[in-house]
Amino acid sequence: MATTMPPRDLRADVETLWGYHDMGHEPRRCDVGIGLGSHDLGVATHTAELYHQGMFPRIVFTGANAPTTIERFPRGEAVHYREHAIALGVPAEVISIETQATNTSQNLTNSRQVLAEAGVRPESVMLISRPYQQRRAYATCRKVWPEINVVCSSQPLPLDEYIAGIDDVDRVINMLVGDTQRITEYARRGFAIEQDMPANVVDAFQRLVAAGYTSRLI
Repeated sequence: MATTMPPRDLRADVETLWGYHDMGHEPRRCDVGIGLGSHDLGVATHTAELYHQGMFPRIVFTGANAPTTIERFPRGEAVHYREHAIALGVPAEVISIETQATNTSQNLTNSRQVLAEAGVRPESVMLISRPYQQRRAYATCRKVWPEINVVCSSQPLPLDEYIAGIDDVDRVINMLVGDTQRITEYARRGFAIEQDMPANVVDAFQRLVAAGYTSRLI
């Protein structure tokens, strides 16, 4: 049965990883907002909020499906994100979708192509993602789109509130652990730039792996 509270003895480690993945970027106006597809519809909600705040005039939602999203978004992550944003008052004409990407590198490379085909060559983009995807999205963008000025943003939720919204603490912890591994592993494979990982983050990651949170490891 899913629960919504981190185990007491591991809570500090979960919070350590949660804080590490938050890039802490201050929102600023960009040419395009790119909403990265996932199981979390909050990404689309936050993208719509940022649009209404005037943070960007154009949106690209990107994402096909993953095993974790096919049931929730059967017509594809980007399609459902677009529909949700329109329901929140974003004009349909400012939204483009990219429906083939199945990883973050493809999200960014394909979004760049969608924009180029529309005659848009942005100088700055805001990447909107799940909170624990920020660092990986940033590192990937700096690798595959090095000339772009990039800022990251997510719904500004504390850990407990985010977990309550997902309604499955194990899923969130497994995703946190998986994304932490990907910071170093994707850099090693040439998919992203290297990111510093403090010793306390490494220790927290290792303890959570030892506790069995391994379903999202590669």
